[in-house]
Amino acid sequence: MMNRKFDNRKYLIGLMAVLVVFVYICRLFQLQVLDKGYRESADNNALLYRTVYPMRGSLIDRKGRYVVTNQPAYDIMVTLKLVHDLDTLDFCSSLGITKAEFDASMAAIRDLRRNPGYSRYTRQLFMSQLSAAEISNLKQELYRFPGFEIENRTIRRYEYEAGALMLGDLGEVSKIDIEKDPYYEKGDFMGKQGIEKFYENVLRGEKGVEVLLRDARGRIQGSYRDGILDREAVPGQDLQLGVDIELQQLGEMLMQNKIGSIVAIEPATGEILCMVSAPSYLPSELTGRHRGENFSRLAARYDKPLLNRPIQGTYPPGSTFKTAQALTFLQEEIIDENTMYNCSKGFRFGRLKVGCHAHAAPLSLIPAIATSCNGFFCWGYYYMIGAEKYGSPQKALTVWKDYMVDMGFGYQLGVDLPGEARGMIPNADYYDRHYRRSWNGLTIISNAIGQGEVSLTPLQIANLGATIANRGYYITPHVVRAGQPGQADSTYVKRHYVNVDTCQYNLVVQGMRKSVIDGTCHAANTPDYEVCGKTGTAENRGKDHSVFMGFAPMDNPQIAIAVYVENGGFGAVYGVPIGALMIEQYMNGCLSEESQRKAVEMSQRVIDYGESKR
Repeated sequence: MMNRKFDNRKYLIGLMAVLVVFVYICRLFQLQVLDKGYRESADNNALLYRTVYPMRGSLIDRKGRYVVTNQPAYDIMVTLKLVHDLDTLDFCSSLGITKAEFDASMAAIRDLRRNPGYSRYTRQLFMSQLSAAEISNLKQELYRFPGFEIENRTIRRYEYEAGALMLGDLGEVSKIDIEKDPYYEKGDFMGKQGIEKFYENVLRGEKGVEVLLRDARGRIQGSYRDGILDREAVPGQDLQLGVDIELQQLGEMLMQNKIGSIVAIEPATGEILCMVSAPSYLPSELTGRHRGENFSRLAARYDKPLLNRPIQGTYPPGSTFKTAQALTFLQEEIIDENTMYNCSKGFRFGRLKVGCHAHAAPLSLIPAIATSCNGFFCWGYYYMIGAEKYGSPQKALTVWKDYMVDMGFGYQLGVDLPGEARGMIPNADYYDRHYRRSWNGLTIISNAIGQGEVSLTPLQIANLGATIANRGYYITPHVVRAGQPGQADSTYVKRHYVNVDTCQYNLVVQGMRKSVIDGTCHAANTPDYEVCGKTGTAENRGKDHSVFMGFAPMDNPQIAIAVYVENGGFGAVYGVPIGALMIEQYMNGCLSEESQRKAVEMSQRVIDYGESKR
């Protein structure tokens, strides 16, 4: 009996031993054949996968001039495990930094909140985007500082110090950027504003990889297997702009010591010829390792140089808006070209008065545009909102609003830049809430002359000029020429027709031409080409804003422009002379000697904003 129990136990133990061996064999097979994780871990200890960064695409102006290119830059990488016997002061001296800067960089590397991927055994970013001059001494003495490496990168080079907000800049990616797009890793840079941001996926290219062999101490031994696993970087694509960089430079010169903007558009294509935001800054200020401190300094300024006013500033359009009103009144048959309204130094109805400057009266549409008569357009608006054919002021205002939206107001136009504002075109619900449905044309009469609740961006005002120049259509304004990479096929070539007949546009064009011949835009008149224009003096809490909107030539127009100078007073004071100089530069390719003198004088004229902008 005992022998039988012993035999059974022997078989049981043998079976267990076989099972254990079988499990081990299966696990070894899984680890060595099926599961690549340990193999990859071993490879990672022996191999270094170094990212090869692509050259970013260049930006080229409409005449083929390179505006933004690339120049060499350098990152300093450190593997803390390999750092030993470091003379910190000697290292700082070679790099040209202080001991405090060194300590700050090291602290940032070890901060797991800011650098969750920290490890003493992996390469960490010590300093980024140093220039060749900043790195030159360290390059020669790098052998004395084990654990530190220099990695080649590029930063943007600006061939013309102009167009900063339009062109945009590059900044280091955030944690959110990395989570949104796996292309990015900590220490990468991406477009933060302007064209650089909007066309990021086109400009950035595709990263490559270089596989290097390391020894047991982590030292690089050379390329792994003669580079068989390497992958070349794919450069980003170049983009050609519709911008004329010389026109941009002139605009920024004219707007020195002022706050405001200039936008110029080629009517036939919708290409933006220049987009000036004032005040601005040199685009090179936001490159290199001093970008952060320069950005903070600019962000703290009261005059907001980081605000792209042409697309993000919203303003009352003033009398430039009267052209849109004229088109609406004509199409809705509220007026015709012979309709006459009186103006006794303004619009008067009971105790209500909207003032106007002295001019002949009564008058019809064309001279009303030429003299910028407030009375004429207030009467037209009053009769439209009160017209019996609509049934109520609410329905009349809805018809009016639909015309405004059709002309490109109240919503984003869709320019290929980030951050575009929509402006404001009030609707009936807005006034019903504010006036408890007890309102009429007199209540909101200021809308007639581009005041009240109406606000537009300078881009929308320029686009109105382009639409009138085209006699009834516009193409979505864009800074990068149509057909470039990263654009939808038809977005920047499709014509948007306004629901107003061409004959009505011809009447408004006549009024704008008369304004230049002997009206408020007379300073823009020239025998070289026929300019059409409209001034605006937009009321403000402080001094009025100076506005000009126009185009040239009258037939076959090549440029439409809007100038907006905050607190510049009458439209003829700043808006018209600046607009005239910009049109001359574009039409002739240069300024005459007399115009050059005027340009210098304009650039030196200072508007004292004091504390009003704080």
